[in-house]
Amino acid sequence: MDRNDPAFQNPTKPIGSFMDEATAKEKKEKEGWTVVEDAGRGWRRVVPSPIPQIIVEADAIRSLIDEGFVVVAVGGGGIPVMQKENGDLVGVDAVIDKDLGSAILASMIKADLFLISTAVEKVAINFNKPDQKWIDTMTVEETRKYMSEGQFAKGSMLPKIQAILKYMEQGGKKALITDPEHIKDALEGKTGTWILP
Repeated sequence: MDRNDPAFQNPTKPIGSFMDEATAKEKKEKEGWTVVEDAGRGWRRVVPSPIPQIIVEADAIRSLIDEGFVVVAVGGGGIPVMQKENGDLVGVDAVIDKDLGSAILASMIKADLFLISTAVEKVAINFNKPDQKWIDTMTVEETRKYMSEGQFAKGSMLPKIQAILKYMEQGGKKALITDPEHIKDALEGKTGTWILP
């Protein structure tokens, strides 16, 4: 994490269990937490979600892949840390976006393909509207155009699209979005949405 990321000034990601208002205010006073009322369901702690800069273990992950291991990494975005002046890493109370964290890892290990598995078989424009259209292939330029038109929902497809664009901008070759049950067919070019340079 970059200690100067503006997200540290505006914590927005709810974490942990719900609390009543009295407990939340006590945690705010005693622990310094930022707390918010969450949609009438109770109070929760919120933390920042800064943009990840690097994946500390990328070299080790690449080495394991080169030796034939399947590596599970960046789960839930990874564990947020910052580097102190002396080079030591220190944990940070934050949430890392899993899509952006994965994009950075894919770039750092020079992955041939960045695949995001999600809840839909393909990306759509005009999603859930009468003129909805499923997309088989998009160029980076088309993807940016659709994003600027507001085609991708903020809490849904937009973070995935932003992550793919970040990967492609850092030299990525191609990306794929599909759901778990269609990964095999998508890798064979039968379904999914491919994003190409």
